[in-house]
Amino acid sequence: MPFFRKLKNNIGLNEENKKKVNDDDEEIEDNDEVKEEEEDVKEEEEEEVKEKNKKKEKENKKNKNQKEEAILPIAEKSAFDWLKSKGQLAVDVFQTENEFCVQAPIAGVEQGDIDIAIENEMLIIRGERREPLAGKEKKYFYQECYWGPFSRQIILPEDANHEKIKASLKSGILVIRIPKTEPKKKKVIVEIE
Repeated sequence: MPFFRKLKNNIGLNEENKKKVNDDDEEIEDNDEVKEEEEDVKEEEEEEVKEKNKKKEKENKKNKNQKEEAILPIAEKSAFDWLKSKGQLAVDVFQTENEFCVQAPIAGVEQGDIDIAIENEMLIIRGERREPLAGKEKKYFYQECYWGPFSRQIILPEDANHEKIKASLKSGILVIRIPKTEPKKKKVIVEIE
């Protein structure tokens, strides 16, 4: 009961009848009991909070370790795969009034190392960028250039004339020009049964 009295006093609800001086002594004892109970409750709450925090820390450490273990093999694998995989050629594809154009910067590639073909309505550009100092022992500070085979596939529109494609390589820029044809109008007559 002393706890509820203290609570009522804290929120502004006083008992209707105030106690006499003798009752004040009992209230002091009751207040001491209330204080002890409040301290016990606070200690219990603090212990619960500490235990919860410890559990969370353990879970976080466990999850962090699991994430690191999961990330490391992927990162190591992707770094080696990138060095061994084919590079993808960066291109700009646009159209003018009379033709479709493909531009690609291919610095350091000889004309004989590039293959351009059309297969199944798709323009395929393949090539290889050879490292000029291959075979020499080097200690890199940075290695950002891609050396080795590369390719790019571009789907051609229907009105591209596949037979009159022209390509040029000047100053390390490959330009492929594909003239447009008159769009073929297909008319299909459907018979009604």
